[in-house]
Amino acid sequence: MDIVQLGKVEPFITKDGSEIRELLSHRNSCIRLQSLAEARVPSGTTTQLHFHARTEEIYYITGGKGKVRLDDQWCEVKPGDAIAIPPGTRHQITADTQGDLCFLCCCSPAYEHEDTVLL
Repeated sequence: MDIVQLGKVEPFITKDGSEIRELLSHRNSCIRLQSLAEARVPSGTTTQLHFHARTEEIYYITGGKGKVRLDDQWCEVKPGDAIAIPPGTRHQITADTQGDLCFLCCCSPAYEHEDTVLL
C-alpha cells in the first residue's frame, strides 16, 4: 500500500516554473501510468507558456484564484474548478496578487521534464 503525506514530500521546480510536490508516480509508488502532484504558483506570478507533446493533464484548483491560458483563451479559475489540458495545448497559469494559487495536477503519462516544451 502506498500512502504519501504531502508535508513529507520535497518540492521541486518544473520546467515551466511552478513548484510541485509529486505525491504519486512511478518514481515513488506502484503507480505506473500517471502522476499526481500538488502545484503552487506564488502570488502575482505566471508560469512559462508551454505544452506537453504526449501528456494530458488535469488541474484541480484547491486554493487561491487566478487565470489559466489554454492556447489563445484565458479564463479565471478558483477553488473547485477542474481544467482539462489535452496533449499539445499551449498553457500557463497565473496566480492573482492576493495569495498563492494551489492546485492538484494529474498527468498521464506521468510528468517528465523531457515532455515539457517551453515557448
